[in-house]
Amino acid sequence: MSTHSNNSNGFEETVIAVILGLMTMITFVNVVLRYVFNSSLIWGLEVTLILFAWLVLLGVSYGVKVTAHLGVDALTNLLPERPRRVLALTAAAICIIYTFLLLKGAWDYWAPYAALDRTSGRWFPTGFEQTRDQAWYITDQVPMLDFLRFLEGWINQGETYDKLPRVIPYAVLPFGVALLLFRFIQATIRIWRGQQDSLIVSHEVEDEIEQLQDKPEEA
Repeated sequence: MSTHSNNSNGFEETVIAVILGLMTMITFVNVVLRYVFNSSLIWGLEVTLILFAWLVLLGVSYGVKVTAHLGVDALTNLLPERPRRVLALTAAAICIIYTFLLLKGAWDYWAPYAALDRTSGRWFPTGFEQTRDQAWYITDQVPMLDFLRFLEGWINQGETYDKLPRVIPYAVLPFGVALLLFRFIQATIRIWRGQQDSLIVSHEVEDEIEQLQDKPEEA
């Protein structure tokens, strides 16, 4: 049974709730502007898509943290406790390796937009290789925010941005995958310590409901 505490979930839950709230608000305002005032937020759809990408990538790691991902455990539940734990640790190790490879890809995709170098090596990073600077790439419609103007001197050689640079929305790639890797490592430690059975959601509640349904009704 998973016994880890969920008391530290407040920050991540708040971020996810804020993203959902912003998506809802922007979409609602755009609908009102379009059908009532025959206008629209020209950047509304793009911002909503960016927020949705952040929501998905942060939600994946949060799901691992609270053991909310679904899975098929019909066969593993038939095994004794020790083999079941070995399979859970094996699955966790595979997830960690896969997420590490995903992190390399996420960094390599995002790095040029931050005026940084990609990693060398086909599968695992062996260093850094010179990469063409793509920090000047901007979003299609999202306006540049004044408090982010410092990026112009940091990564864009002092050139001004007339739209939000892509380095900002794309930053969720390395950040989200790194957080996912961290959550998988945490989950693996919990499985090793016996604090958690697997990486997927427990079906104990379903079992308890079935047991209650099987009990004869009391007179």
